[in-house]
Amino acid sequence: MPATKMDGSALAARIRAELAGEVAEVGEIGLATVLVGDDPASHVYIKHKHRASAEVGITAHDERLPADTSEEDVLELVAALNADDSIDGILVQTPVPPQIDEAKVMRTIDPVKDVDGFHPFNAGQLYLGHQTLVPATPLGVMRLLAEYGIEISGKRAVVVGRSVIVGKPVALLLLQEHATVTICHSRTADLARETLAADIIVAAVGQPGLVTAEMVKPGAAVIDVGITRAESGLLGDVDGGVAEVAGFLTPVPGGVGPMTIALLLENAVRAARFRRGILAFPGV
Repeated sequence: MPATKMDGSALAARIRAELAGEVAEVGEIGLATVLVGDDPASHVYIKHKHRASAEVGITAHDERLPADTSEEDVLELVAALNADDSIDGILVQTPVPPQIDEAKVMRTIDPVKDVDGFHPFNAGQLYLGHQTLVPATPLGVMRLLAEYGIEISGKRAVVVGRSVIVGKPVALLLLQEHATVTICHSRTADLARETLAADIIVAAVGQPGLVTAEMVKPGAAVIDVGITRAESGLLGDVDGGVAEVAGFLTPVPGGVGPMTIALLLENAVRAARFRRGILAFPGV
């Protein structure tokens, strides 16, 4: 029997509808996006984020800088947004041009406005088992697993990829839900041996078709986070044949992607609650 499709688009639409009610309750929420340069994919992502923000009632502030902008100017803009009381969340779209230290920019964002969850303070909170602001894509993965009733506690989970954006944080979230977690990467000696033992596979490396049907245990839940743009369209890290083996599978597109934007907006609402004292934000 083919795998159950984990419909991220439908779940994301429901989350956005719920967020619209929360925004009305909290009051006006401002989300600033900072885009440096002319990366075509980044322009598309920003467009989608602004459209989704408008749908839920969040005011998007569009900050765009040319590709030759200095690191100092980017840091000055972030500092100004930190000080702007009308801004509840700040998102710096990556990648940034090579003359800019991406990690330095992320460290400059006020942790309470860090809707991407990349600031070392928020990353450290996650490591310690406390969720303040967590990267949106890993949150989306967890919400999809919960939506489809996939048991995590006591199960074996394999995360393919060790990025600070997806791989490491999703491994920590799975660990917090009492999974036994293995992180695989480019130096893993036998990837198939690891994935065949997994009840849950999260593939997040950006290598089309990396995970094949022969690498998946029958009935496993497979979350495909990878997105690669090709002439034929968007390609995931999971080969199409996996649908004949897995119990659950996210499509590409329409799986994790819509969830990322929805959970980013949820982070913006959460940041606004922190800033208004509705939720307590730990001291930095």
